[in-house]
Amino acid sequence: MRQPSKRLEHLSAAIFSEMASRKREVAKKRVVYDLSIGSPDQQPDPRLLETLVAAIQQPGAFGYALSEGTAAFREEVARWYQFRFEVELTPDTEVHSLMGSQDGLAHFALAWTDPGDLVLVPDPGYPIYAGSVHLAGAVPYAMPLRQENGFLPDLTAIPEDVANRAKFMILNYPNNPVSAVATLSFFEEVVAFAKRHDMIVVHDLAYSEMAFDGYQPPSFLQAPGAKDVGIEFNSFSKSFNMAGCRIAYVVGNSEIIKPLAVVKSNVDYGVFLPVQQMAVEALRADRLSGGANAVGPVYQERRDVLLSALTEAGWKIEPPKATMFVWAPIPDGWTSREFAFALLDEAGVVVIPGSAFGEEGEGYVRIALVQTPDVLRQAAQSINESGILTRKTERV
Repeated sequence: MRQPSKRLEHLSAAIFSEMASRKREVAKKRVVYDLSIGSPDQQPDPRLLETLVAAIQQPGAFGYALSEGTAAFREEVARWYQFRFEVELTPDTEVHSLMGSQDGLAHFALAWTDPGDLVLVPDPGYPIYAGSVHLAGAVPYAMPLRQENGFLPDLTAIPEDVANRAKFMILNYPNNPVSAVATLSFFEEVVAFAKRHDMIVVHDLAYSEMAFDGYQPPSFLQAPGAKDVGIEFNSFSKSFNMAGCRIAYVVGNSEIIKPLAVVKSNVDYGVFLPVQQMAVEALRADRLSGGANAVGPVYQERRDVLLSALTEAGWKIEPPKATMFVWAPIPDGWTSREFAFALLDEAGVVVIPGSAFGEEGEGYVRIALVQTPDVLRQAAQSINESGILTRKTERV
């Protein structure tokens, strides 16, 4: 009998598929509030749609694109990084387009590891981090993200022999799923750690513009010496409501980008040219407006509405400073999987159990702020009326 690759055994799509299947069954009987997947529910700015429509009608729009991206795209990314982070980039060598940051992250391990190599990954972490390592035949080494450390990895707890063997480290701040943020001083510690162990740093900055209360997330590349050891991924999916367009980029050390560029040139022909023009306009408009295109206020309102309603229901959760997610500790006596299924079955609210993101995610669920404030209020009310929060002691 034919058998698929054993690499697939390490991929974590099962729980997401199971939640989707259960959601379809529950939806036959009651209203369902889907707060599971972090897919933006809003349209891009009308100016971006106009740019896309005009670009599609240009001669040559449907031809192959270069894998690295057009010169206009790479130059605008460099200008935006200077505007947003005061980080200087050379467009020709330090910027490369991607079909989404997940695409780049998925291929990076193929470019930089051989079977058996070690990679440091966050736990809990976005599934592609460890998944990409497994697909490349390398070995992920979990860096626990715990509340007592502000959900930052404790670099001093990584054994010396592990650090010396690791090809690269993956970081993600603002973080999915835990919604934690990192300071520039932490990134400076990471740079020193990476230099000491001759290690690459891969930073995922997909939520750079989705921040609240006046907070502005830093770029890893702002840390002195960061470009010597690292690269950074960023995306248009969340910042500009362009998730389905599949466009992102990697920036930073040109020698670290080159092997990824080789892989990319062998597996695709680049991002659809009109989408690249749309992305150029997104960055240009944001830069010229002084950052007025940021989506942060929309999700800040949603965060405040949901957490206020859940607090009234008896579920107190620490407000995140960024991202489109709430990392919520569950009541005592439940596993995260049990609690997520109970929320769906009894309250009609779909969330993702924290255990889907790694062992350290047990005891939490991830709630996505992907509905309007009114819907979020209704979801919180449904949770309250279900009585789940008050039954916690019965399950100990």
